[in-house]
Amino acid sequence: MIEKFNEKISIAGKFKNEGYHDDPYLRSLITKYERIPTRIFKSSTEGSKAVAHEIAETIRQRAQEGKNCVLGLAVGSAPSEVYSELVRMHQEDGLSFKNVVVFGIMEYYPIKPDALQSFNRTIHDKFLKHIDIVPSNVHYMDGTIEQERIYEFCRDIENKIDDLGGIDIQILGVGTTGHIGLNEPGSSLNSYTRLVSLDDITRTEAASDFFGKDNVPRKAITLGIKTILKSKKIRLLAWGEGKAGILKRSIEDAQSEEIPASFLQNHNNTLVILDVAAGAYLTRIKTPWLIDSIIWSDRMTRKAVVWLCQKVNKPILKLTDRDYNDNGMGDLLAEKGSAYDINIKVFNELQHTITGWPGGKPGADDTHRPERKEPFPKRVIIFSPHPDDDVISMGGTMLRLVDHGHDVHVAYQVSGSIAVSDSDVLRYLDFVRDYSASVEGEDTTTLEEEHNRIREFIKNKKHDTVDLPEVQTIKALIRVGEAKAACRYANVKNDNVHFLRMPFYETGGVEKNPIGTEDIKIVADLIQQVKPHQIYAAGDLSDPHGTHRVCLDAIFAAIEQLKHEPWMKDCWVWLYRGAWHEWEIHQIEMAVPISPDELLRKRNAIFKHQSQKDGAMFLGGDNREFWQRAEERNRGTARTYDELGMAEYEAFEAFVRYEFL
Repeated sequence: MIEKFNEKISIAGKFKNEGYHDDPYLRSLITKYERIPTRIFKSSTEGSKAVAHEIAETIRQRAQEGKNCVLGLAVGSAPSEVYSELVRMHQEDGLSFKNVVVFGIMEYYPIKPDALQSFNRTIHDKFLKHIDIVPSNVHYMDGTIEQERIYEFCRDIENKIDDLGGIDIQILGVGTTGHIGLNEPGSSLNSYTRLVSLDDITRTEAASDFFGKDNVPRKAITLGIKTILKSKKIRLLAWGEGKAGILKRSIEDAQSEEIPASFLQNHNNTLVILDVAAGAYLTRIKTPWLIDSIIWSDRMTRKAVVWLCQKVNKPILKLTDRDYNDNGMGDLLAEKGSAYDINIKVFNELQHTITGWPGGKPGADDTHRPERKEPFPKRVIIFSPHPDDDVISMGGTMLRLVDHGHDVHVAYQVSGSIAVSDSDVLRYLDFVRDYSASVEGEDTTTLEEEHNRIREFIKNKKHDTVDLPEVQTIKALIRVGEAKAACRYANVKNDNVHFLRMPFYETGGVEKNPIGTEDIKIVADLIQQVKPHQIYAAGDLSDPHGTHRVCLDAIFAAIEQLKHEPWMKDCWVWLYRGAWHEWEIHQIEMAVPISPDELLRKRNAIFKHQSQKDGAMFLGGDNREFWQRAEERNRGTARTYDELGMAEYEAFEAFVRYEFL
């Protein structure tokens, strides 16, 4: 499901010789820009299983030789499924870890080992406590050691690795700064295990785990780059388009201290493991026509023409044969005809994506429209992962659908409670208490006691403390109230607003549970109840373990269960993007113009989510507020359409169709 969609939106180039993986010459040709061997899988699950099975094979081989297998283990979302698969192999296939020695490759400093954000705790909880590893064979970085002893501690780690004959397999992720381990930009190729200062971007990205950037440690202990490069094998894993840019620079550009991951080019047994989204900027996927002859499908042609327009700074209808030939696209001319013919075709395809009627225009010829005219009005479900993603990402389209008379339902998949600040909790508590006190004859004794208990908890709360259930409830209710206010503003019927509270999310902490059957059932039950003609969902692939991605997986799984229902043949699924990314122009299949007045209405709907204004907790590395990101992105899409020669609009919201039948 997600794998098929992942491939579709990335439009990976197919080369005319499909057997290139079996032909060393063709394989080297197609990967000629890649300075580190790279394998691209359809999904993070498929890639993770391949790495897990390689680790298992090495463990068994070393056991047969009567030797230990030494693993260097990173933490984070990238290797998470690797560890899950290894645990499964231990529990179901009898894989033993008694001959395994583990080195954790990084830890915040200072931090307690039982802190929720501790890398040591994470790797223990996700992996080590579920297997039969000998405790004395586990070597963590110590986040509590006195600073004057750190040099000695780090030297001891280096000696232990050397005494064991080196690390057999080193598992790595990569940060958006290009760090491996926590070797930040500026790290030397010859660096050993040491105490480092964390880059500001790294601390900003970790802020959500620590409930605020101020709580993120400024330092960390990490294996050095030279230490990592001494490993016999290195496997770097990365998933999602959020890493595509830094991966391209790490794999294809010259090595540099600015991008520590690029130093892996010096290693003779490194393999980078990616899904299609993470590899999207590699030459073989982004511009495969620059490498060799490819199969020129309509989608690939559109992608190449848009790329050419942006490269030569021309609208589509002004491209010439010379432009095509001078930029590696002569094969397209040879196969499809003149620039004039190609330009007209692609121009019309993009023109036909534009519609002011996202639910279909009744009575109109819909031959070249992205949506059907019938039935009208339609039953619509807008799935919103968090209680504000609907208005942030497709608020203009949502308003348009309601204005056109469609029966619009909005389904909020998770509570979003962890994104509410403690100060908001206290503000609402004060309001309830003060209001109750103003009501004549109201006994507020119990309320006052509860108020004081929660206030005392928040006063003494540490950044790694899970909220009291009562606090979690208050935070969830704040998000519910804001979502209802936004829906009222958009004239969505009260009975059409659904709060699904999917169980995977309700852990109280930033770390969430895996998706389960109950999560899928909740989504499927709503779809079954409404029997929609349209489903809108957040098609974010940036993080395979992030909330948006998990919510999308649940929707896809529910659709898979229901797709044989007779009414499902009339259901179309449209995917929007979250606050972080937009679809690329060549991917867009429906572009809904937003007028200046509608953009203002959308902004007002976003403003109903007051707890997420003025410094929301999960802004990431981008300090713009969500309404600013949305407007700049929507205007940017319209500007790109204009530059390609389309009509000039104020803004666009963009969608890609997920075809499940």
